[in-house]
Amino acid sequence: MNQVTENPLKNREGDVLSSFVIVTVLFVLCYVISNLMAVKVIGFWGLFYFDAGTVTFPIAYMLGDVLTELWGYKLAKKTILLAFFCNILVVITTKIGVWLPSPDYLDETAQAYNTIFNYVPRIVLGSLVGFLLGELSNAWLMDLFKKKTQGRFLWFRTIVSSVFGYLFDTIPFVLIAYAGILTWRDLLLMVAFQYFMKLGIEVVLGTPLAYLVIGYLKKRAY
Repeated sequence: MNQVTENPLKNREGDVLSSFVIVTVLFVLCYVISNLMAVKVIGFWGLFYFDAGTVTFPIAYMLGDVLTELWGYKLAKKTILLAFFCNILVVITTKIGVWLPSPDYLDETAQAYNTIFNYVPRIVLGSLVGFLLGELSNAWLMDLFKKKTQGRFLWFRTIVSSVFGYLFDTIPFVLIAYAGILTWRDLLLMVAFQYFMKLGIEVVLGTPLAYLVIGYLKKRAY
């Protein structure tokens, strides 16, 4: 009686699915973390202002580059929209937490929670607008340049797409999240510093990481 061997294509499809799911989960997680961290504004010497989420946000962009490079713009767009709706869910659920009562002996903890998550919706609104404009333009340009360069010059594609993506992300985010809270001087400084800091992290860390991740997944046939 002949034995039926396991379908190798089925195994390959399973590997593709698992790789895509892992990258997608990390992408969404980095974006959610960035929004929560954005509550804290960091300032150095009264000149350089940025929110703490600036540190992790470029990693989300790097993962967005990986998604576009390996699975194409259409699937990357769906993942971006998934992250969009996940953040809306974060806003809704944390806001419900603010409304729910807490015991008197935990009043200090409840006040701290309420202070943070009463502030998050405005930050997330700015982030959602900036994220959709920035991440979609970044993914679209990555896909466009890939076709124009016939898949070559990954470093060029990741950096140039980020130059425009971070511009469309940073300006609306800062204005929506912090206008009326910070002075116009501090807003302009925050826009400039956030933009160049994100771009710097992309060049120094994001692009090399993208090369490593994409190279590794291509060796595994995704």
